[in-house]
Amino acid sequence: MTPAPETIPAPVPSAPVPPAPETAWALENAVFSAAMVARRLPWTDAPARALGLDVLTREGIARTLLEHLRRTRSGRPVRLRTPFGEFLVPLTPEVSESLLVRADEEGVLEPATGLTAGGHRYEPSPHTELPWEVAAPDGELSALVARDVDEAVAGRRGDGTLEWQGWHEVMARLGRRLVAGEAAAEDTLLSAIATRAEAAESRSARAEAAAALRRRTARYLESPDPASLAGRLVAAGTCPDTTVAALAHALALVSEAASTTVLQALALHTLEPAAAEEAVARALRHYPPVAASVHRVRAPFVWEGLGIGAGTEILCAPGWLSPPKEAAGPGIWPSALCGAPGACAATRLAVLVAEELVRAITAVARPFVVHPRLTVGRLPGTLDPRSLLVALAEPPGGPGDGRVTVGSPSAVPVPVRGYAPAAYGALARASAERLAAHAESLAACAGADGWDRDEAGEKFRMMLLDHAGRCAQAADGVRRAAHRLAD
Repeated sequence: MTPAPETIPAPVPSAPVPPAPETAWALENAVFSAAMVARRLPWTDAPARALGLDVLTREGIARTLLEHLRRTRSGRPVRLRTPFGEFLVPLTPEVSESLLVRADEEGVLEPATGLTAGGHRYEPSPHTELPWEVAAPDGELSALVARDVDEAVAGRRGDGTLEWQGWHEVMARLGRRLVAGEAAAEDTLLSAIATRAEAAESRSARAEAAAALRRRTARYLESPDPASLAGRLVAAGTCPDTTVAALAHALALVSEAASTTVLQALALHTLEPAAAEEAVARALRHYPPVAASVHRVRAPFVWEGLGIGAGTEILCAPGWLSPPKEAAGPGIWPSALCGAPGACAATRLAVLVAEELVRAITAVARPFVVHPRLTVGRLPGTLDPRSLLVALAEPPGGPGDGRVTVGSPSAVPVPVRGYAPAAYGALARASAERLAAHAESLAACAGADGWDRDEAGEKFRMMLLDHAGRCAQAADGVRRAAHRLAD
């Protein structure tokens, strides 16, 4: 009997290998690299901005190139080679979020690192997952920030300008109170330890800073302030390690938004008055604290048919990406404050605090920028809060009840040597407005009851009116000088 022929099983077709992301052309790499390198040299934008050629600025070149890549690559992420490394660059916020969230769900994403304009990598505040129901502030934020707003406004110089160090200290105190509680408001060491923990580079330094942070926050977790984030975390039964990490992350983001983003939002508000939410969103869009973040992939994964290999570094630069067409409220991704994939509750809290501060300040004062000179459509590439000089003028129509509303009676000179004449004009205009407000306050005080009860009172009333007239006359002269300088 002839044996049956041996049946050879048919080969099983192997799964198709997903294609890798496209690589940019050499010229595209060169243009993108030039835009990245130029971020270290702010003065390179000056000629283009002076001529109104915003497309030739650093941000203009980067956005134009990204728009070109979106058209030619169907919106898919592109691999770009730069002097700072080779990156996979998503071209829209939606693609960035989808790509990074997918990698995070696969568990292949390493913690984000920040990328400075000079190409230096640093560790931003470590993200901590936190439900918004726990992070959301109890009660009205307006009541929680009212005292600090009053202190910041009252702490102006005599010419109405905000002094950076004083502003920063008030905002840092507000951040500690909202995050750790009323008892932590004056604990400057807490902020110093949190900053050191964030800046630690080695593993041992991070461990030491984390231990110091745990010891420092323990006192505020024993009987936590129920109005603070610490109180809400303890009430929700959050484990101690997560609580400490969440407090450190929230403190870093709230302090940054309050001290830096609010000043920038006030400056942009003077150009295009808008609601507080829009002013803060514009500040974060134009001047994101985390301008670029790098996310390294530790193992391969597949995203929408593309194979992302191990070792790939995904670059997310919120300042270069167009904002989403439909904003989902504060804390929308990509976050300009936190580099973690997906939404961040601490970011949302920080944005809400910044919005409330802008809303409260613009309700009691009228901000304007003394330096640098800002123009709609030609914003500078950077707006350092330490060199940004914002003045808070008296709102039109003072109280009119005899109270003097101009703050400190002594004018502290502001070091504006080397500024443009328009900066001096802005300071002169602030002085004129304060003189005029002082004249109105003196006249209102003289009009109060009680001066005419005797001869001495009547003499004092006449002296007040004479002084009010002199202040009004001086204000008119200073106002003319300010107009001349501004022109």
